[in-house]
Amino acid sequence: MKKMSVKTVVAIGIGAALFFVLGKISIPTPVPNTYASLQYAIQAVFAGLFGPIAGLVIGLIGHALVDFTAYGPWWSWIIASGVFGLLTGLFLGKLDLESGVFGKKQIILFNVSQLIAHVICWGVVAPVLDIVIYNEPIEKLFAQGLTAGIVNAITTGVVGTVLLVAYAKTRTKKGSLNRE
Repeated sequence: MKKMSVKTVVAIGIGAALFFVLGKISIPTPVPNTYASLQYAIQAVFAGLFGPIAGLVIGLIGHALVDFTAYGPWWSWIIASGVFGLLTGLFLGKLDLESGVFGKKQIILFNVSQLIAHVICWGVVAPVLDIVIYNEPIEKLFAQGLTAGIVNAITTGVVGTVLLVAYAKTRTKKGSLNRE
């Protein structure tokens, strides 16, 4: 197994901490116990920069901390947050975020990828695990999951795109230096 770099381990710590802090700031939706959250934008950015394992661990640790400090762990959604990080890291591996290029093509790929990951996690993973683990009513679960998926895809799309465009502007573009 490939060793994880110190940079990635530090990124996981920072990403999980940011996930936790932003997870405490939730915007209620009309569906009970369902919120729009900004932490998934940070998780997607970190997963894109540091890979799927970093995205997975950030989601698991960050969401577990949010739950443990609120009402207790809700494992199905903690696992779904981890899967979201894993999927976005896998999807975004195709982007070369260090190149300094984050144009229209990359924005579309980022947003299609994070949308697919949200739909899988909140439309399938979380509700199915809620049924298996907690024996929750099906109608409620899919309403919560799909609502969470849609609103979090919107916040991830807007905030994540802004963050990645800003990040790309900090990178030195290949061939941009001239010899004097």
